[in-house]
Amino acid sequence: MTLTVVGIALAGCAPSTGAGGNSSAAGDQGNGQGTVKMVLWPGPEGDAMSKVVAAYNAGQGQKDKVKVDMALLSRQDTFSKESTLMAAKSSQQDIYFVATYNVGQFANALDPLTSVDASNYFPVAVDGLKYQGKQFALPLDVSNHFLLYRKDLLDKLLSSKSQWPAYEAVATKAIGEKRDPKPADQWDWNDYIAMSAWFSKSANPTSPTQYGTILQAKNLLFNTMIWDDVLWGEGGSWTTPDGKANLNTPQALKAVNVYSTIYKNGWTSKDSSQAEFPETQAALKAGSAAFALQWSAGFAELNDPAKSPQVAGKIAIAPVPGQKTHVHALAVALNKYSDNKAAATKFLNYLATTDAMTAYAKAGGIPAMPSVLKANASINPAFDKIAESIDKYGYSEPVFPNTFQAYSKLAEVLSGAWVGQQDGAAALKDANDELQKLLG
Repeated sequence: MTLTVVGIALAGCAPSTGAGGNSSAAGDQGNGQGTVKMVLWPGPEGDAMSKVVAAYNAGQGQKDKVKVDMALLSRQDTFSKESTLMAAKSSQQDIYFVATYNVGQFANALDPLTSVDASNYFPVAVDGLKYQGKQFALPLDVSNHFLLYRKDLLDKLLSSKSQWPAYEAVATKAIGEKRDPKPADQWDWNDYIAMSAWFSKSANPTSPTQYGTILQAKNLLFNTMIWDDVLWGEGGSWTTPDGKANLNTPQALKAVNVYSTIYKNGWTSKDSSQAEFPETQAALKAGSAAFALQWSAGFAELNDPAKSPQVAGKIAIAPVPGQKTHVHALAVALNKYSDNKAAATKFLNYLATTDAMTAYAKAGGIPAMPSVLKANASINPAFDKIAESIDKYGYSEPVFPNTFQAYSKLAEVLSGAWVGQQDGAAALKDANDELQKLLG
């Protein structure tokens, strides 16, 4: 395998097999042989794929008479650089790196994958890569959310019935109704609020943690994905069945109020207004928060004694309260303007096998195949839970050309309301208007 690390621009990449350069026509099938050029980004996904590509080039690729040449771009600029190439109808790359949240935007520059078998994947992962009824990309890594919580602390509360009257008093004040503590897999969003209060010293001076939770409330598109779990869990969604914006609803207001109630009462750190994945990991690792909504990829680090000595072995996984989890897939797609589509399709067919995705899992990926995750739980103890959670609770937001922009716009409009700095109902009205513009 030739591994190319690309710097400032893609102009430095060699042209792909075929005519090369820019192509005004919609590409060519080619002779099904030669070099296939593929874009990915660096990090765990790029590291894992490099090993899969190496194995393919040394084995099945020789039988296929295909060699894959992978170019790694920066994590910040991959999609914008690809967008530039797509707009130019470039044939420099045969396989693009895409994701659920931008496949609708890129669909006009991609070929539907009509001959690639997607039956081994999570249906929700495949559906999230469809636009106008056609599948435009093949899933690689799958991402979802969990409630990660301190099992030792919750178990102590559940087993100490002498503490229950105090808990009931805190819960009554927090949510307006008396509740007993529950196991984490039985929480709804009111339980989440009540537990946030109980495990915060401001509401319960005997709490073993400073705060109940940490909220990923920074103005960031990926934080919209986290908040959407609350929205879907409360019975809401982005759109109505006929595709109209649907954020100006009682369900959406409840979802905003879950965040703002916790933040305004000090049951999360004020730093939550600038928090995302790393800050959530840090709070859980330090033991300053008892639980949080977090990406599934975060569990392995928290369970590693070398990386998280204070909490390793104490963090457990539960479904997100409300039992809805956002699911998106990082994926690969066929460039419509490639001049070597037949050879590229051979490699995509290889990636769609359980053997290829087993190698990907062993190399550090989180493949979107339930059978592969379940068979490789010894690699990552979260694999089994990921498979179960996505199968039972997974959903994907609507796919349309402006899905990526919608995530960003909703974070921009709603992040102030999440932390109680703006009126929730007014923010949701504005968010609904902005979403409708993007829906067209």
